[in-house]
Amino acid sequence: MNTKAILAIAAFAAVASTGVRADEADGSQYAVKFEGNRTRAEVLAEASSVPATRSTEPAGSRVAAPVKSNLDSRLVRAQAAEAVRLGQISSGEIGRI
Repeated sequence: MNTKAILAIAAFAAVASTGVRADEADGSQYAVKFEGNRTRAEVLAEASSVPATRSTEPAGSRVAAPVKSNLDSRLVRAQAAEAVRLGQISSGEIGRI
């Protein structure tokens, strides 16, 4: 390596290291100070009523009811196979081009 490259790397390292600064170890600037106006008994009473008012079923987890149909599945499969044979619908991964 020539001296210009070494000096460029040293200058870059000096500039990059100036961006790293240490702050307070306790993080006191992020502490939130607040005063509560409810008693412990009020909070416990509210917390005990939560299970009675909430559902344990996750949202969107219900399965839709099966659709009632008058068609026979064998007939539908036979029609689909005939449509593939006639070239009316594509088959496989490539499909129609």
